[in-house]
Amino acid sequence: MDRPLPPVVDPGPAGPPVPPPSDAVVLFNGKDLSVWTDSKGQPAGWKVINGYMEVVKKAGSIKTEEKFGDCQLHIEWVSPSPAVGEGQDRGNSGVFLMDHYEIQVLDSYQNRTYADGMAAAIYGQHPPLVNACRPPGEWQTYDIIFHRPRFDEQGQLKSPATMTVFHNNILVHDNARLTGPTEWKKRPPYQAHADRLPLSLQDHDHPVRYRNIWIRDLEK
Repeated sequence: MDRPLPPVVDPGPAGPPVPPPSDAVVLFNGKDLSVWTDSKGQPAGWKVINGYMEVVKKAGSIKTEEKFGDCQLHIEWVSPSPAVGEGQDRGNSGVFLMDHYEIQVLDSYQNRTYADGMAAAIYGQHPPLVNACRPPGEWQTYDIIFHRPRFDEQGQLKSPATMTVFHNNILVHDNARLTGPTEWKKRPPYQAHADRLPLSLQDHDHPVRYRNIWIRDLEK
């Protein structure tokens, strides 16, 4: 908790939803969760209302039926307003590429926590370059360029996963190299996995909302 935090940058006001490009796969159009399941492959248990999905406490994380590797992901989220709690207990969720590599979702507006656990952190590994968080109740955007790790035929790591991330249109990770899967208070090594895995969103018991989720497959 006493590690230095990145400087705060005002990203300006939120704009309207960013429309998906013509070659994107739309993962949430504001109407239903038909392309999502729970962790066991059953229908996703989150709420859909007024064009957004909302985490339902204890319903569990959700994941896409389709699987992805290298990709460009756009996702919009908002933390509860008024804010409740502090630190990690405030607007907590997460975006997991390949179900293993997390960009943290958290209300980090005037809310102190550990640097690699704040909004837009590559969880447990890399703090964002700046804190570009908007206040609770205002929509935020992540634009993520993800390149999956590569493994040889024996399952040994050839090259690590990398992420470039924009939070509210501000660069917060510039081709950051991941040390392995993201976990709490651990730095586990890479273990060989499939070239394509689901995108997942975390249930951390907070009613975080998501909208306008689309992805461009960079391996097709």
